[in-house]
Amino acid sequence: MYKIGIDVGGTNTDAIILDEHRHLIHSVKSPTSLDIKTGIETALRNVLKEANIDKTKITHAMLGTTQCTNAIVERKKLARVGVIRLGYPATASVLPFTAWPKDMVEELSGNYALVHGGYEYDGQLLGALDDNEIKSLLEEWQGKVESIAVVGVFSSIKNDQELKVRDLIQEVYGEEFPVSCSSLIGSVGLIERENATILNAALCKVIETTTQGFIHALEEEGIANAEVYLCQNDGTLMSIEYAKQFPILTIACGPTNSIRGASYLAQIKNTMVLDVGGTTSDIGVLQDGFPRESSVAVEVGDIRTNFRMPDIISVGLGGGSIVRVNNGKITIGPDSVGYKISQEALVFGGSTLTTTDIAVRLGLADVGDKNLVEHIDEAFAKDVLIEISSLIEQAIDKMKTSSEDVQLVIVGGGSIIVPDTIRGVSNMIKAENGTVANAIGASIAQISGQYEQIYIYSKESREDSLKDAQEKAVKQAVLAGAVAETIELVEVEETPLAYHPENATRLRVKVVGKME
Repeated sequence: MYKIGIDVGGTNTDAIILDEHRHLIHSVKSPTSLDIKTGIETALRNVLKEANIDKTKITHAMLGTTQCTNAIVERKKLARVGVIRLGYPATASVLPFTAWPKDMVEELSGNYALVHGGYEYDGQLLGALDDNEIKSLLEEWQGKVESIAVVGVFSSIKNDQELKVRDLIQEVYGEEFPVSCSSLIGSVGLIERENATILNAALCKVIETTTQGFIHALEEEGIANAEVYLCQNDGTLMSIEYAKQFPILTIACGPTNSIRGASYLAQIKNTMVLDVGGTTSDIGVLQDGFPRESSVAVEVGDIRTNFRMPDIISVGLGGGSIVRVNNGKITIGPDSVGYKISQEALVFGGSTLTTTDIAVRLGLADVGDKNLVEHIDEAFAKDVLIEISSLIEQAIDKMKTSSEDVQLVIVGGGSIIVPDTIRGVSNMIKAENGTVANAIGASIAQISGQYEQIYIYSKESREDSLKDAQEKAVKQAVLAGAVAETIELVEVEETPLAYHPENATRLRVKVVGKME
């Protein structure tokens, strides 16, 4: 029995094969192609050819991809979205798409409607839903939208109106028509939750192309019966069907794969992780084996959202970062030779000075031809290394929650550029096979389910509220592909809402289970 894990990075696409005991059988790196698809196919073909295993014994295939992130950043391949906000006239002062970049609004069509509906902050009815109002709107939008985002005021307390609108849309447009409900995606905060829901709706075409492309690539290599999963951004996996409902959850899955892979390789559940790629370095924190979640609103493609995202800091420092001297001052990156490092770096016969050349000159790494960098002045190389240390130190300080020194696990293909000592770090671990930690993280992940809602403890006891939230989180995990009997509770977060008179609490519950 074997598992295949593939992770698409900005520079390289990594592919690995694990056996049933989670032992690494083989790994490959191939440059990430511009269309991404070709890079995935190449990595898959190479790892299967070199490992020479029985393909019929491959039971699971996992993909961590940047395609949804790229689509938002590049404003490409996005669906035309219609936005239905339930909350007229109470929310008319701030309209959908407020503070959005103009080019993004044009890409998504900018169709929106404020209709009657929504709830008050204490769960009382703000406005009744008008079925005919929704149906006449859908007639007007026929052929103009490819996906719809449904957003109800305080649907994080009560979401029956959103679900009713979803049913009405699929009655008119068909069962397969993509609908995103905000209560299933974002947290408290109408505008940020709405923004996250619109982005989720916009990604329906991208995720369809991605999933079908991966399945097709597997079939081309003779892998027809494997269970296929996509990585999500809390370090767990989701089924293809679940990914089609919540494509936004693939955003930032790359760093979380690396963090999970680092935890597995180093056998540590609580630590800080530095993942150094070819272009950027990501720093995250492991808590009980899972990436720490961000507690603040996160911007995705210059759009403010509040859906679940990992707490990650990215620095423009990688193995391919270009080193320059401007007016006597050393600068590193943020631009990089990226996947062209094997042609452009000095040690490979190129003409661009990179951080990898500095690492080879100082004896930190043994790649390429070290004779090609002997001309670099050693004192200059050491000064560059001090600058690399400084960039890493500053990022680590931002992630710390206390002034104490931290333990740091280092992974990623660009980790050769990291100095042996860094201020603020008590213990540094360079994990074996850390260069493919991202693909390993994708392969060893479990399936998760998460549910978040505002509960009013004066109306429903804390025990009943917890039970309800856990049951709903378990349903999400099963929908994402987990085996019900293996699901266990891993996290409960309670946030009392100070402005609410009746002891209201935002309750977030997370469960994880094994894949089928």
